[in-house]
Amino acid sequence: MRPVEGLLPHLAVLPVALPLLAGALALLLSRHAGGVRAITVVSLSSLLMMSLVLLGQTAGGASWTYMLGDWPAPFGIAMALDRLAALMLTVTAVMGIACRLAAGNEGSRRFDALLQFQLAGLNGAFLTADLFNLFVFFEVLLAASYALLLDGQGTARLRAGLHYVTVNLLGSSLFLIAAAMFYGIVGTLNIADLDGRLATLPASDVGLAQVAGLLLLVVFAIKAAALPLGFWLPGTYGAAAVHVAVLFAVMTKVGIYSILRVHGALFEAVPQTTSADLPLAGLALPWLLPAGLATLVLGAAGALAARDLRVLIAWLVVVSAGTLLAALGLGTVPATAAALYYLPHSTFAAGAAFIAVEFIARRRAGGSATGAADYRINAARPVRDAPWVAALFFVTALVVAGLPPGSGFIAKILLLDAAAATPAHAWVWSVVLLCSLVVVVALARCASAVFWRSSTADATADATPVETQGVDPGGRGMLLAALLLLGSGLLMVLFAHPVSGFLRQTAASLGAA
Repeated sequence: MRPVEGLLPHLAVLPVALPLLAGALALLLSRHAGGVRAITVVSLSSLLMMSLVLLGQTAGGASWTYMLGDWPAPFGIAMALDRLAALMLTVTAVMGIACRLAAGNEGSRRFDALLQFQLAGLNGAFLTADLFNLFVFFEVLLAASYALLLDGQGTARLRAGLHYVTVNLLGSSLFLIAAAMFYGIVGTLNIADLDGRLATLPASDVGLAQVAGLLLLVVFAIKAAALPLGFWLPGTYGAAAVHVAVLFAVMTKVGIYSILRVHGALFEAVPQTTSADLPLAGLALPWLLPAGLATLVLGAAGALAARDLRVLIAWLVVVSAGTLLAALGLGTVPATAAALYYLPHSTFAAGAAFIAVEFIARRRAGGSATGAADYRINAARPVRDAPWVAALFFVTALVVAGLPPGSGFIAKILLLDAAAATPAHAWVWSVVLLCSLVVVVALARCASAVFWRSSTADATADATPVETQGVDPGGRGMLLAALLLLGSGLLMVLFAHPVSGFLRQTAASLGAA
């Protein structure tokens, strides 16, 4: 590990402190739109630059822990930064910028402040080195997400919000119970400290520690929308405003990250060569692969049966969660590296897909957000007057489905190669490829209904001309956001070799064998 000196270690706390400060200022200046916009631009651009600097610094293997107030473990608040945390910070910064671009002039006066608090909670969850502070940052990001989800009117949005709040309150309660159990067993919640103490845990406490660990796995599975705990996601994401759905594309990845980080450290979710000597080694592994494959199958079936454009994309988010869990369940360096490549790809692709279907719904309303957007897949009016919308949907669908030459294709190849290298898991090929085929069929069915469907009802609908042929002013931000997300995926393709090498090193540093 390369030592880190000077002011650089202090950067570990800035991705949390900066959006918190920006959010507070945005609340104070909520009546001054220009001032709030300036604060948001400075904050988001600073977060992106900061995350890229940290990504470059950790690429060589550097990692460090920042103790707030210089209090030692287990009493101090610890922030830890390594390759994985820097990667998640970068993905979150990109999604934050895309969210703000997609929002345009929509949303309440407090939208910018809520966005900043959401980013602070996400960054804190990726940086914290303490279970209790992970719970705290979960609550910060969830509180902001509740307000963002309900930012608007509509019975469907309110109903989805109530389901979302209820499920996450249940998860928070289980998290507190698990944390209390760990503290009662070993007297600390610092993850590094817990790791050392659990390795020498008396036999009488092993069963209780396993229960606490499995409770944590349930909590993280709820966040990741894993079967059977993820039924809340399609309705919630499908009811959210487009810019909120773009940001929410990274929310399920918090659960995946927590499984990899917390279970990887405490119970060797990705097994080490020495893990056989640890009393709690491999606690999560028997559950990850079957849960991941079941979630993948459910997501693909849901996408095929969807009748709403936004719900279709929401089910594809479930597909990505299942794919990630299945990859982690393989428990090898190549599989973990494939999951880490698939994670940013699926996040960018889902965000772009939400924007693409929003454009379709708005074209049916006359090209702007002021009309009654129609999200039905089999709506009366096909979208035939805007080739650029069809092109955007086609490119996005290609990336989401994992077809060449998109980043999803490379991610799937890495995953299938990792599965083939493990004879006991070679059959995973069949499930992944079959579900990929179902996703392709679902997207092709959607495109056929939206752009080429022809019937008597279509002829009647076509008699009413659509007023705008280009991008309305309110949609330019959405288009920029889509191009940013698709461009980020394109960079992953153009630099696939160094990116995959970096991610393999990241997986190896997490202790995979």
